[in-house]
Amino acid sequence: MLCGFRLLYALSIGIWAAFLRPAKNVRDYGAWALVTGCTDGIGKALCHQFAQRGLNLVLVGRSESKLRDMIQEFQALYKGVDYLPVVVDLCGPDLRAEVSRVERAIEGLEVGMLVNNAGMSYPYARFFHEVDDELLTNLLRINVEAMTRMVHMVLPGMLKRRKGCIINMGSGAASILSSDPLYSLYAATKGFVDQFSKSLNVEYRDVGIDIQCQVPLYVATKMTRVRKPSLACPSPDTYAQCAMRWIGYEARVTPYFLHSLLWFIRGLFREHTLDANRLKTSLNIRKRGIARDAQKKQEEEATKI
Repeated sequence: MLCGFRLLYALSIGIWAAFLRPAKNVRDYGAWALVTGCTDGIGKALCHQFAQRGLNLVLVGRSESKLRDMIQEFQALYKGVDYLPVVVDLCGPDLRAEVSRVERAIEGLEVGMLVNNAGMSYPYARFFHEVDDELLTNLLRINVEAMTRMVHMVLPGMLKRRKGCIINMGSGAASILSSDPLYSLYAATKGFVDQFSKSLNVEYRDVGIDIQCQVPLYVATKMTRVRKPSLACPSPDTYAQCAMRWIGYEARVTPYFLHSLLWFIRGLFREHTLDANRLKTSLNIRKRGIARDAQKKQEEEATKI
């Protein structure tokens, strides 16, 4: 009976927040939104949502050609929106210099929103000792250090205006699963994002700055390697539409309603059961990844003959 009451209560709150609660006007935060990892997936989908609402966009990415193509696409769709492309490599060896380049580019702009969407995961599941130094360095650099420095960069301007919104993209790997074996470092970096965001929200919410960690489960993006959206794995556009209703509210949110429901259901199982199931899944992913690598190597060797 208690479980039934908890489920009914959680569903009621979830339905209110996801479908009935009025979305905030993101333009109230400022004239510009800065989005990292903006040329694909969730980042690009959120840019569409912002442009539809008349926000100007600072587009931060490492491919000049992708940024140029994206701006041409958006200019054909949205009138009265300005765009500022900034080409930086958030995995680059001199991250401070890269972030300083962004800071110089936005000088004088009223950046009311920052979306830290840029991030990376493993190519496929692997034990921690199998993570090479390049992957280890890049995961820490882009998922932790770059995100942290971008927040540190925009906060002074937001404090001066006493308004702003920062969205850091987390992951169910850190916030929902009991553990994420064979993705341990990725999960740990997203755990940092979660705790960092929640703590900052308490620090700054009383001065008009909303800081939020969004926690999706699987979304059909290049990083998840899911090509075809489904009910449990929405497209980036579907996710972004849901995400807009949550901006400016709770410090940690799972915007897609079915993801929230799955999160609740997971909480009904014992941690040991969840751990065993996740380990089995990750081992299968690792096995398929190793097979793909072996096949790719054979094909490369065949072309050399």
